[in-house]
Amino acid sequence: MVLVDRAGHSLGTAPKKSVHCQETPLHLAFSSYVFDSEGSVLLTRRADHKLTWPGVWTNSCCGHPLPGEALHEAVTRRLSYELGLKVSRIDLVLPTFAYRAVMANGIAEHELCPVYRVMVDAPARPNAEEVGAVRWMPWKEFADGVENGLLAVSPWCREQVPLLMELGADPLAWVPASTADLPPAARP
Repeated sequence: MVLVDRAGHSLGTAPKKSVHCQETPLHLAFSSYVFDSEGSVLLTRRADHKLTWPGVWTNSCCGHPLPGEALHEAVTRRLSYELGLKVSRIDLVLPTFAYRAVMANGIAEHELCPVYRVMVDAPARPNAEEVGAVRWMPWKEFADGVENGLLAVSPWCREQVPLLMELGADPLAWVPASTADLPPAARP
């Protein structure tokens, strides 16, 4: 995993097993929200054996780039592996999102986590090693449910949804951000 400072500069790498703990260092990651042509979003329930937030509903796919891998390539790679999806379009929408969240057992996530909108035109084929279940939901219904506390989702998703809503009511019309706005360690 790519470790970063608060300004987004690379500090080197560390094995994934050594990073997710009670003193999780800030590292580079990504989140993605997969949409169909109707503007419905693909939600996933994390596999029950995941180290962080097992069995929790969240956005479509999250992950970490390999050292030297462009974030959009990492998104494409993980969507293929976790959900069997082929990307038809990928857009950066929140280039500087970052968060820290701690589970009840003390294990923390601490990520500099740019967010992507992804378009697909085929059904998901979840990999049971990563995903426990999937569900498509109209974006407005999902966003309103998260905002009103009616849908329980991962802490990063709960923080991202209000920021995504600021981009506009129609997720298919969100204006992509520039890759120049990505943190230095994530720039192509």
